[in-house]
Amino acid sequence: MQEKHQDLLYSLHDKPNAVACLTAAFQHMLASFIGVITPTLIISATLGLTEHTAYLICMALFVSGVGTFIQTKKIGPVGSGLVAIQGTSFAFISALLLAGMKVKNEGGSSEEILSLLFGLTLAGAVVEVVFSLFVTQLKRIITPLTTGIVITAIGLSLINVGMTDLAGGFNAESFASLDNLGLGVSVLLIIVFLNASNNHWVRLSAIFVGMTVGTGYVWVTKGLDFSHLTTLPAIAIPQPFAFGISFDITLFLPIALIYLFTAIETAGDLTANSLFCKEPVSGPLYLSRIKGGILGDGLNSMIAGAFNTFPNTTFGQNNGVIQLTGIASRKVGFFVAGMFVFVGLFPAVGGVLQAIPKPVLGGATLVMFAMVAVGGLKLLASYALDRRSSLITACALGMSIGVMMVPSALSQLPTWLENVLLSPVTSAGLTAIILDLTLPSAPQTTPQEASESAPKTQGEV
Repeated sequence: MQEKHQDLLYSLHDKPNAVACLTAAFQHMLASFIGVITPTLIISATLGLTEHTAYLICMALFVSGVGTFIQTKKIGPVGSGLVAIQGTSFAFISALLLAGMKVKNEGGSSEEILSLLFGLTLAGAVVEVVFSLFVTQLKRIITPLTTGIVITAIGLSLINVGMTDLAGGFNAESFASLDNLGLGVSVLLIIVFLNASNNHWVRLSAIFVGMTVGTGYVWVTKGLDFSHLTTLPAIAIPQPFAFGISFDITLFLPIALIYLFTAIETAGDLTANSLFCKEPVSGPLYLSRIKGGILGDGLNSMIAGAFNTFPNTTFGQNNGVIQLTGIASRKVGFFVAGMFVFVGLFPAVGGVLQAIPKPVLGGATLVMFAMVAVGGLKLLASYALDRRSSLITACALGMSIGVMMVPSALSQLPTWLENVLLSPVTSAGLTAIILDLTLPSAPQTTPQEASESAPKTQGEV
């Protein structure tokens, strides 16, 4: 047992003190905060919803807190019982923008756009809820091979986000400047070297210290911009269906399909989470967690649609925090949930966190995202990679990386199919599942047949 948990400071059912919980929870929140609010920022800016942006961000954070509590607590059959942080999913951005643009081009108001987007969010969540009921019967699909591939693809796709932030952030004027690169790499190195320490408190606070040092350096040398705080309301009150609800069946299919594929992504995230927590990645307990986690995702997305935000999913980047800090305790998940709810109710708190320089955030998240990919590779390494499974892995990861590098290769596909396959995780997962179901398995050979088929030495010949 000691050897099994030697990489963990606190395992799943341990109860660290409040200081350890707060430190770890804060790092979880920092790792996922930008991911939670970024889809809302993109959708709001693209569709011209700027007058509602502050409220939409608050609701995204509030629902993330509620969803994280449900996933961690495991209420009846709902939830995984792991520290599975919930957040707004990037996978739905293209499909939601397509729906919003249709309303906007028809002369619809901001409220009408949001009404449709939240209606689609609610309806699509039902698909994931129904899918979760049958997931334990899909053992042929959710295997160590397919989930290992999906976890690796999740890590690889997140690395792109981390590297972009390290260089200064998307469309930044100073993108790739030596100052940004130097700052980001310095934060990364601080985290790596602190994490290598044998002192568990140093290891626990590695991410926090790295980001604090990086942010402090920028504050002293260049200053931080807090001007956006003046435009934020003092408090945001969650109001169900604040913009009404509407539905369009023609725009529903892409949303429904993406819900199915994000469920597979969630299975991969929860497998990685179990792996890092030293919990089983096969058997009844594992399948129960996968089923409960996907059901939790679906119900949390229904809550998201009701409380004026976009589809939620289990975040993969927090698995890297568990790996780096060595804290897998569910108690930390409750602290994270409380922090998100608090930040969602008081916009100024979130506004302060938004001021963290992108290179600092990128330096911290890059190593965490890479650790997620390494977790997937570890799972694949535990699987007997014969010629068949090696081909499946190569094709799936090739499709995933190919979509990331050349997204325009899908531009001639129907829009709904392009929106689905543009997700590297979806492309990898679909490829792995289809090949695993259709590619013939290697015939089983007896020891005698294996001996007869083995190459003979010159003396034997």
